[in-house]
Amino acid sequence: MGIVKFNKSRVPGITNVLEDFFGRDVSDFLGTSADIVPAVNVKEEDKGFQVDVAAPGMEKGDFKVNIDNDTLTISAEKEVSEEESNEKYSRKEFSYSSFSRSFILPKTADKNKVEAKYENGILALFIPKIADKDIKNVKSIEIK
Repeated sequence: MGIVKFNKSRVPGITNVLEDFFGRDVSDFLGTSADIVPAVNVKEEDKGFQVDVAAPGMEKGDFKVNIDNDTLTISAEKEVSEEESNEKYSRKEFSYSSFSRSFILPKTADKNKVEAKYENGILALFIPKIADKDIKNVKSIEIK
């Protein structure tokens, strides 16, 4: 079994109807930047899973990668501020961008040995596999 993508949270109402009808995110054809989520490629290999997130313009410190139980969450937040002033006026602009993507990891994923690096606009994660023989599906219960 491969990594399963969570459905991103949706705004109830017309957004769902449009997305169901057109078969894609509303932001794709409206051009809104409020809900931009970077593309993610997931590739299963013999030794593990390669997850690549296209996030140009970010820095390594902007990302958070967490694993809670069997859920891998990749998120980032970036704040940019620009200030310009002279004797006649002053201007301040702020922009914020953030995203969060979650994936359900298969039982074969070794959650303790995940590696991540950010290089050339790509956050690359490698999640090694546990050998099938090392997966323990049976648990003994002590009777008191």
